[in-house]
Amino acid sequence: MTNEWPKWVRDDGSVVSCTEKVKVMSENFDELKQIAQDALEDGLLMEVSEQQMREALHQLVEQLINPYNKI
Repeated sequence: MTNEWPKWVRDDGSVVSCTEKVKVMSENFDELKQIAQDALEDGLLMEVSEQQMREALHQLVEQLINPYNKI
């Protein structure tokens, strides 16, 4: 299955067009999707609410920290 990830853009709106950068981003998101899918399925098999699992995954993303944040 091929995922169609968004066109990656910089803060100024210009498109990230470097083939290697786009390839790395796609691979990262493919891996993240599979890990999240596995976690969801594990939770469901352990009888955790699907809604709670989805909310927990959303919260996880919201808690990510940008170590390169411009001050």
